Amino acid sequence: MEDLSETLDMDLSREVVSLRQRATDKIREAILTGKFSPGQRLVERDLWQSLGISRTVVREALQHLQAEGLITIIPYKGPVVATLTLQDANALYEVRGSLESLACAGFAKNASDVQIKALRAALEFLRTPQASSTAKNLLDAKNAFYATLLEGCGNKVIGEILTQLNNRVSVLRRVSLGSPGRLAQTLLELEEVVQAVERRDAQTAARLAAAHVAKAAEIVRASFDPEST
Repeated sequence: MEDLSETLDMDLSREVVSLRQRATDKIREAILTGKFSPGQRLVERDLWQSLGISRTVVREALQHLQAEGLITIIPYKGPVVATLTLQDANALYEVRGSLESLACAGFAKNASDVQIKALRAALEFLRTPQASSTAKNLLDAKNAFYATLLEGCGNKVIGEILTQLNNRVSVLRRVSLGSPGRLAQTLLELEEVVQAVERRDAQTAARLAAAHVAKAAEIVRASFDPEST
């Protein structure tokens, strides 16, 4: 006869995991969209009361976000939104440029025709007013483009590493995409990348992807206060 207590425990376990995931997603979204600013202290009581969950679940969510590099736990102060330095930005974009270059080359070589059409569709969606209607929508649309790219690049390791970097990169991406005229330029750069992919020109796709990341890095570097570096 089935032990009902074990079944109930499993259900409760899934519920706790679901709550933790939702809390993590909500806090992460607030950071990535700028609702919580770099250096801002996160008060656990405010978080668990506003989210309607337990303090324990909030702490677990904060620990997860700390592992992602979005939160720093400061002794005697508690969790604060991580502040990326110029050195952090340089390191992130250096790695991102290399990996995205490899991903685009791999996609041009390995992606199916269906995946190439999906990449084109993701780019076309980026052009729509809906995609850029809010900062969150724009980040989501850009992330969807890259998710399609990583799915078809044929190298799971690249995808795993870029996914780990993605949240910290998204904080900086919000800065670069928010620069006047940058979205239009981004669309032109990505159009060139997608055209190279459609021609199955891996070398050109890799070069254009690296150039795209380098231009974004320039904008982010310019946003830092020289006296703070």
